[in-house]
Amino acid sequence: MARVSRHAALGTATALLLSSFSLPAFGERLVASLSRHQVMITSSFTGTEIVLFGTVERDAQTITRGSGYDIVVTVFGPRQTLVTRRKGRILGVWANVDSREFVDPPSYLAVLATKRLDAIASPDMLRRQQAGLDYVSLPQRMGTTNIELAPDDPFRMAFIRLKKEQGLYREEPTGVTFLTPTLFRAGIPLPATAPIGSYEVDVKLFADAAVIARTNSAFEIIKVGFEQFVAEAARDYGFFYGLATAMMALLTGWLASVVFRRD
Repeated sequence: MARVSRHAALGTATALLLSSFSLPAFGERLVASLSRHQVMITSSFTGTEIVLFGTVERDAQTITRGSGYDIVVTVFGPRQTLVTRRKGRILGVWANVDSREFVDPPSYLAVLATKRLDAIASPDMLRRQQAGLDYVSLPQRMGTTNIELAPDDPFRMAFIRLKKEQGLYREEPTGVTFLTPTLFRAGIPLPATAPIGSYEVDVKLFADAAVIARTNSAFEIIKVGFEQFVAEAARDYGFFYGLATAMMALLTGWLASVVFRRD
């Protein structure tokens, strides 16, 4: 009987030990919300900003974080395939000498953080989480294969540089601010050239150089008024839209010739 009791006690202790390992080591949870989920574009649109508010919820199992929290917000715009071309001199004439096709890159990309990304996590962790312009996936088509090249690839660098100049790609190491130890705010800037379509907002919570929580949200940019009518006409009635455009061009040219005609 004693032997059985000892075996039973050992089994119970083992079960308790294993169950203790299955318990979560922390209990943080991210909750985030956008100031609006729809942006309407008219002819007078000059850009705007969407505000993201969020909080880090803690429970009784949450451990103490000596290094505090960091937030990285990544905003992805509609996907579209783009081609980057490199020019060179051929027989004294500038011409396209090489090109590279980027497969479904985001047309808009903003990375907002509480501080510099290299101070939040290691390059390997940032690469796995695609946090930052240097680490986001931008595959290029090489023949029939899509390849992910290094951040210092000339075509990748040129692509990101052009997007930055257009105001469509940005990385702001102070774009997220903690208003309290657990409440944060981020402003998502949208330039006048922001493409219409759906935008994804990915929010990651870092602590001790690791991701411990994550949440997502979304918003969309749409055209309204006359701009929406023109866009829908061009998309749904391409032939008649082209015909009307050609007739307007001819009419404008004829009116100009009448107005500026010399007798």
